[in-house]
Amino acid sequence: MIYKSYTIEQNINTFKNNIVLFYGENLGMKNDFKDQIKKANNKIFIKKFSQDEILANKNFFFSEILNQSLFETKKICFIDQASDKLLEVIKEIEKDLDTQKIFIFSEILEKKSKLRNYFEKSNKLDIVACYHDNDIIIRKIIQEKLKGYTGMSQQILNIIVENCKLDRSKLNNELNKITSFFTNKIIEKEKLELLLNITVNENFNNLKDEALNGNKLKTNELINDTVLEVEKNSLYLSLINQRLIKLAEIQEKNRQDNLEIALNNVKPPIFWKDKPAFLTQSKKWNKKKIRVILNETQRVELRMKSDSNVDGSILIKKLIVDICNLANA
Repeated sequence: MIYKSYTIEQNINTFKNNIVLFYGENLGMKNDFKDQIKKANNKIFIKKFSQDEILANKNFFFSEILNQSLFETKKICFIDQASDKLLEVIKEIEKDLDTQKIFIFSEILEKKSKLRNYFEKSNKLDIVACYHDNDIIIRKIIQEKLKGYTGMSQQILNIIVENCKLDRSKLNNELNKITSFFTNKIIEKEKLELLLNITVNENFNNLKDEALNGNKLKTNELINDTVLEVEKNSLYLSLINQRLIKLAEIQEKNRQDNLEIALNNVKPPIFWKDKPAFLTQSKKWNKKKIRVILNETQRVELRMKSDSNVDGSILIKKLIVDICNLANA
């Protein structure tokens, strides 16, 4: 059964069948669908497979999905990187499913794709095309996400739209930055422009990440190459604080010594490209270390505000060095 993506975005429980295929170039939309499925089934552990893993051991996959237990009355499975090679597996398993649900995610599938054709012609399978978003959809997502924020204007909306360039993955990343930074729900244009300054942020974020990773060689190299602009010192401190607060949240959720599960449970969700950095840093930082640096950033900020003669860039570079050293302590 063919569904329009906007219909499913309104209600992820619209599907009638147990196997669903999402295909298309819109990675951000597919990630949003994954998040909606997880949220709608937050008490169910979702098993994740890639197509290659399944093809390498089909019996293990069938066993994992079909075998019922007293502890798992309902099973959900994500399959990534699917192509026509998965078709025979789908044909084999679809007749045996009961309460189990399988959600398949694929890149672009041409009209001649056997997998796509099989799903489109079947009444027992569901399929959703995830095409690129247009300007209207992007604006609607922004307005919905920032509903209730003071300061929202057409100019602010245009700044965000132009910055993400109709890329939903990038949009979600930018919206996460905005909601994390403007915690008082008051958006200020000047601060927003600084926050979304990609060149400056990428340079500083690389420096910040290497310091949090405890990579002394790379930190030393970047600290000499990165130009810190005086008017952005408050933003630099805020970016450090945001990362530390997020790491503290991950540590709080990490009750089963499984950082990957803790990462997936953080709200708002961590952008997929940032997850490797978060995972590395979560292994380096505990609550005690995080408190030490949060206190230090507060002292640096107070000193910069109380003494106009102090060189804020020097204080921030020293803070970066302290972070790197503490990461290895």
